Amino acid sequence: MTYAGVIAYPDEIADSYRAAGAWSDRSLPTAFRATVAQHRDRLALITSLGSLTYGELDERSDAVAAGLLQAGLEPGARVILQLTNSKTAVVAWYGLLKAGLIPVCTLAIHRRHEISEIARQTGAVAHLVQADLPKFDLVAFAAEIRSLVPSVRTLLTVGGSADGPGLRIEDLASRPVSVEQRASLVAAATALDPCAPAVYQLSGGTTGTPKVIPRLHAEYWYNATATARWWGHDHTSVLAFGLPLVHNAALSNGLHAAHSAGAALLLATPAADALLPLMAEHRATWVMSPPGLAREYLDHPGFDAAVSRLRTWVLTAARVPRSVFDGLERRGVHVTQAFGMSEGLFLFTPSGAPADLRATTVGAPISPLDEVRVLRPGTDEEVARGETGELAARGPYTIRGYLDAQDRNRETFTADGFYRSGDLVRAHEHDGVVLYSIEGRVKDLIDRGGEKINAEEVETLIAQHEAVREAALVGMPDARLGERGCVFVVPQDPARPPALTDVRAHLERLGMAKYKWPERVEIVESLPRTQIGKVAKVRLREDIAKKIANETGSAGAAH
Repeated sequence: MTYAGVIAYPDEIADSYRAAGAWSDRSLPTAFRATVAQHRDRLALITSLGSLTYGELDERSDAVAAGLLQAGLEPGARVILQLTNSKTAVVAWYGLLKAGLIPVCTLAIHRRHEISEIARQTGAVAHLVQADLPKFDLVAFAAEIRSLVPSVRTLLTVGGSADGPGLRIEDLASRPVSVEQRASLVAAATALDPCAPAVYQLSGGTTGTPKVIPRLHAEYWYNATATARWWGHDHTSVLAFGLPLVHNAALSNGLHAAHSAGAALLLATPAADALLPLMAEHRATWVMSPPGLAREYLDHPGFDAAVSRLRTWVLTAARVPRSVFDGLERRGVHVTQAFGMSEGLFLFTPSGAPADLRATTVGAPISPLDEVRVLRPGTDEEVARGETGELAARGPYTIRGYLDAQDRNRETFTADGFYRSGDLVRAHEHDGVVLYSIEGRVKDLIDRGGEKINAEEVETLIAQHEAVREAALVGMPDARLGERGCVFVVPQDPARPPALTDVRAHLERLGMAKYKWPERVEIVESLPRTQIGKVAKVRLREDIAKKIANETGSAGAAH
């Protein structure tokens, strides 16, 4: 069966994934119910506001699914999600899937520019929002979206007041479910096509509106089981996660990975005071976080108790400073890395790899069916082993194309179906296994008069300066050259920040070509970050552009 705007896997490739045992004929809700049947009385979810067993999560999400269908939402309809991490959010997630609805995974920080376009692209009919955000009224925002996108007719809320607008997930979850309703939900989930879209994720592009990524039932659950198998999760595991729930990493590496193995997901906010005490109380065995947060956790008085039973700390979403890696290892924590994309492929460093490889590479593909090429950017030509090139992948959980985006698909996918990630990597071989290090982004470039400067290359060397804690290089506008490099620096000692001359002398000592040197330094207390821990370079570019515009305006006014 074909689905509008969705690029299907070629039949012969899909058949090969089934023959290899990667894909099954089960939908996501059917696969989840299979885990429930084995682990009904075990903990499925742990939060600061209480826990749920698999049986309780199953029953409450059934009630939500039945309520959504009774409210007139039809299977296959799209629902925009803007939620924070909570017990009710997880109940809502499985309720949507059981009702045959397709969650559209946006973030609570997205605003009109993104949400209105994503709602139009997906034809969304409902909007599920976090109604109790302290600094932004998502309920009022949802009303604005409904006025802009007529297809979005239904408001759903988590954390809303009893007399507030829309349908509250909490109310739906508390309703009784009849035997007939539950049987109907089971039958509907069983009948779902495993090659149908189950979830819509968003691309992590740095320009324009994010593209919609259709994830299919069979491949998305396989993504989770492959993850759980890699880390050795089972019913005794407790997975700690503080990043946004509906982001692909949280679902594939956290929620679904845990629930494919009968493990418990410990869900919190990333704040040390929220996450670490829960980890200590429930004896977490695994945690994933960006390295910037790990640095904060190391300094927290509750750190040692939090890691008393920890088997693995996975660092992701940003380059790992060696000081963070070594700091965790000195405290008795085994550290590995992960690198992934909402489009599919995940790389994890093998737990048995030597410390140097775990510190400097993000690892190997997690499935034996994953195929990776390292291409010369802008071509289909593979580079020689050990050379830097663009990571391209295809496999049993990597998409074949964005939703209804023919032009973008021609640009982003090779003729034989490999996804061009935009990430620059280099291959390293260890004991017959090829691992990859991230060397930058194809598009994270500064165009200085036609000379392309790879920002991450420069940042890595600047971060080695003794006075630098963190560094982020961005392009600043220049009338003559188009762009020059500006580096934002978080100093080790705020009282003694490095000057531009210090940074450039350091790069000269390291032998870096002069045209790559930054031409301005901005000292900041911290680097702005996205919700998944990446440096928000768009914001840094905006900041320096405004500053230069003000300076130029002042100079002009003086004349």
